[in-house]
Amino acid sequence: MLIRKSPDIRYSEITPREVYLNRRRFLLRAGAATAGWLAAGAAGSAGAPAEQKLAYDKSDLSTRGETLTPRETIAAHANFFEFGSGKGDPARYAGSLRTRPWTVAIEGHVHKPGRYDVDDVLRMHPALEERIYRMRCVEGWSMVIPWIGIPLLSVIRKVEPLSKARFVAFETLYDPEQMPGQKRDLLPWPYVEGLRLDEAMHPLTILAVGLYGEVLPNANGAPLRLVVPWKYGFKSIKSIVAIRFVETQPRTTWNRAAPREYGFYANVNPKVPHPRWSQARERRIGEFFQRDTLMFNGYADQVAGLYAGMDLRKLY
Repeated sequence: MLIRKSPDIRYSEITPREVYLNRRRFLLRAGAATAGWLAAGAAGSAGAPAEQKLAYDKSDLSTRGETLTPRETIAAHANFFEFGSGKGDPARYAGSLRTRPWTVAIEGHVHKPGRYDVDDVLRMHPALEERIYRMRCVEGWSMVIPWIGIPLLSVIRKVEPLSKARFVAFETLYDPEQMPGQKRDLLPWPYVEGLRLDEAMHPLTILAVGLYGEVLPNANGAPLRLVVPWKYGFKSIKSIVAIRFVETQPRTTWNRAAPREYGFYANVNPKVPHPRWSQARERRIGEFFQRDTLMFNGYADQVAGLYAGMDLRKLY
C-alpha cells in the first residue's frame, strides 16, 4: 500500500466547538506541531460526530485483502468491562466518560518521567497513521478495524527507558462515577495490562486515537488505547492514564482474575485451547462460516522472532 497524504486538514482543527470558536487562542497554544491533535470527546458521546474527522497517512504496515468490519458493529460489539459485561454495554453507557482534558502519567525507569497531556504524547510522532489490523477476541470471534494512531515505539524513544526497564505496564482510568462497571466486583480495578519492552517497541504496536477516519468512540477506548494485533483483544487496554516502565513482569488484570485462562503473553495460538473452548477456529463478525485461526493472528512473519526458544504452550 502506498503512503499518501489525506486531504489538507490540520490536526489542530480536531477540537470541540467551544475551542473551535476560540481557534486563534488554540493555535497559539498548539503551535505549528504537525502532530497536534485534540479529541472532541469532552461531550462524552459513544460515537464520534462527523466534524471529528482526523487527518492521517496510510501506513504500509496495514493488513491487506481483508473486508473491514462495519464501524457501527465495532462500537456495538465491544468488551469494556468498566461499563458493563455485555457486548453492547460500552456503547450504551460510555457517554458518561469525559475524555478532555486527559493526561497520561509516564513513570518508572525512564529518563523523562512526567504527566503528559494526551496531545503531547501524540506529538512524539510526526503524524497520525491509519493501520488496518485483524483483531482476535479470546471467545472465538474477530474483526478487521482501520485504526488511527501512532507507533508506541515513538513514545518509548522520546521518554528514554533506562537499562532496568524490561516491561511496560499500562493502566486504565479508575473513576466509578464515569465508569459504572467499576462499581461492581467484575474485575480487580483499575484495569492493568503489560508487554515485554521488545513487544512494546515492535513497529506493529500502536497507541490508537481513532478508527474509520474519526476520533475514537468512547465505547472503543477513547481517548487513547493500545492496539497489539497479534495478541488477543484483552491485551489492547483502553482509556490509558498511566504507562510505567518496570523491571519485573507486571501483574495484569485478567491474569490475576483467572490465571488458568489468561496468560501474560496472550499471543494468538490456535494450538493452545482456552480451558472452556477451542481457539482453532474463529468467526469473523458479520460472516456465517468459521475460518481457521492463524498463528499470531496472521502476523507470524513479523513477530514470531520475538518468541524464539520459548515454550508457547507454557508461556501462553
